[in-house]
Amino acid sequence: MTTELFYLLFTAILTGVLWIPVVIGYVLSRGPLKPSDYKVAPTAPLPAWVNRANRAHVNAVENFATFAPVVLIAHAVGVSTPITAISAAVYFYARAAHAVIHISGFSLFMARTVLFTVAWIAFVTFAIELLRHTL
Repeated sequence: MTTELFYLLFTAILTGVLWIPVVIGYVLSRGPLKPSDYKVAPTAPLPAWVNRANRAHVNAVENFATFAPVVLIAHAVGVSTPITAISAAVYFYARAAHAVIHISGFSLFMARTVLFTVAWIAFVTFAIELLRHTL
């Protein structure tokens, strides 16, 4: 497995488990779902951290949708360079830290925005490197 695929796998796992804090928050706040809740969703307010956890999950899904194809295309066409490997690693670690910061509500130093930007730059760097080697 290439380094890029390794970090794509870890990013997929991270994205795939970020729903868990949301469900825990829902159950702790509103109790287990009742049959009637499947017809009309509960509207009781949720703690701020649960809303942040939900936004972190949605954000991860949205960003995974752009990252995964470039990694898979690079693999399909045989592009694996030190730049793509480092970009994939930076992307994963920035996204993992972004999720923790987002859910925790830590707001100093614009940490969430900085981490989002670092991940985005890693994605763009990866995509440019892929284009450089395929065009």
